[in-house]
Amino acid sequence: MNLFIFAELDPQQQTYLKDLLPANIQTYFYNGFENQESESAFASAELLFGNPPSSWFALAPTNLQFWQLESAGFDQFKQVQTNAKVSNMGNFFAEACAETMVAGILAFYRGIQDLVKLQQIQNWQGKKMRLKLDLLGQKTAIVLGAGTIGQAVKRILEGFGTEVKMTARQNPAAQIHSLDELFQHLPHTDIIINTLPGNLDKYVSRKFIQTMKKGSLYANVGRGNTTDETALIEALQSGHLAGAVLDVTEEEPLPKGNPLWEMENVLITQHTGGGQAREVEGKIERFVSNLQLYLAGEEVSDQVNLSQGY
Repeated sequence: MNLFIFAELDPQQQTYLKDLLPANIQTYFYNGFENQESESAFASAELLFGNPPSSWFALAPTNLQFWQLESAGFDQFKQVQTNAKVSNMGNFFAEACAETMVAGILAFYRGIQDLVKLQQIQNWQGKKMRLKLDLLGQKTAIVLGAGTIGQAVKRILEGFGTEVKMTARQNPAAQIHSLDELFQHLPHTDIIINTLPGNLDKYVSRKFIQTMKKGSLYANVGRGNTTDETALIEALQSGHLAGAVLDVTEEEPLPKGNPLWEMENVLITQHTGGGQAREVEGKIERFVSNLQLYLAGEEVSDQVNLSQGY
């Protein structure tokens, strides 16, 4: 079987992948479409690992049977038509994303951002800073989305004593099941954590943000387009929101000159939320595990529907 790999793997990682594959798998590692060989390899692929540009599917591999994405999100592929089984990375990034969000939220309440800046200029303001600090365990939170990231966020926050609710239309793990119900909770909730997929464009709308509790905190580890960023910036500038922890933004990289860069009440983690040691090796192992299931005729893990967005 022919396997096309569109992933940033160094020579050692490429060897690691090949060592894990069955002997009958022929591998092709993408290194540029400057020659016809690359086009031919992609077009004839039966197996695909990685996230090639969606435009490539004008060359749609007609024999494609199984495609392992190397991401949890896949909004860019919603128009791609394929009969292949497609899997995303499922819960692979959940714990890392959850820890990043909770770390940012905790840093905000415990003044870590300000303390780091004071350390850099050797300015001792300890006594003054003490009066500005707050306790995460005394807060209430709503997690938008009840998937693996949302559930991990909830579990960690509850460890601090935070009261947490999750939203989802049908997931029984959630406590809030409609937008109307959510809007009733917003004015009384201290922290909103967004873990939503990109198909929910501007879900966190201007009205949503205006309904949030004055002085509350917004965090986003979902997709940048799920938030009305202009309305968010205005709410942060006016003081309606106390701050924001943003792993994602509408445009990435965040353009120079965007007001979010210079706002002291904003922590930008630059889409590093899912990062972790051996991240690439972990993706390889997840792909190989799923490939083994597929070749054995068993159901692959984390299968998704591209057009539906989940």
